[in-house]
Amino acid sequence: MFVVATVIGVRLLYLLPATWLTKRLHRRRDYDEEIPVGWRETVVMWWSGMRGVASVALALAIPLRTEDGSPFPGRDVIVFIAFAVIMTTLLLQGLTLPWLVKRLGVHADTGAERALERDLALRAARAAKRRLKEIEEVEELPEDVGDRLQRAAYDIGTRISPDIVDEERREWFTRRAGRQRTFLRVQRELLSAARHEVLAARSEPGVDPEVVDRVLQHLDMRSLR
Repeated sequence: MFVVATVIGVRLLYLLPATWLTKRLHRRRDYDEEIPVGWRETVVMWWSGMRGVASVALALAIPLRTEDGSPFPGRDVIVFIAFAVIMTTLLLQGLTLPWLVKRLGVHADTGAERALERDLALRAARAAKRRLKEIEEVEELPEDVGDRLQRAAYDIGTRISPDIVDEERREWFTRRAGRQRTFLRVQRELLSAARHEVLAARSEPGVDPEVVDRVLQHLDMRSLR
């Protein structure tokens, strides 16, 4: 147990100053973003330092014998200690890590991620519209097709981040997406029923298997689309 406690304690001893030094250097270089790591996050990083495959591999990589043919000194002890540390950290730290995270109130900062996702969604929608405009300049599209493609280009961004539109349009998009999911679900059921019927026809007398395979291929292509 002393060895296990030493392994766990040493990780905390170097994580605390390493985190402090990283934040200090980051601040000195005048970076705008802030490293979201405080003492709570440091404790979580410390407690999540479970040992595993790498430790086993290193322990088992120790040769059985030295160059003169004598047994490698302390090999059995090293392997035993490695397995003891692995089992203790996996069971003790692994099982208690979720409790510790919840107890310390550590959670992901999703604000910056949502902002970046919204920005990328806008850029994606604008890029799609620009490309559609370029196509319309060299190719005359039917009016209904052009309108549909305009909506599709706008939907590209909305699907990524619904926050780019107002609440009314967001609700409309949500309802439409729900109807589309229902349509696709029922369509899959229809294609599945059609496929089973064609497969059943294979065993009927006088049915050409090549024709059955060709029809199945059409159905499979439809399912992929």
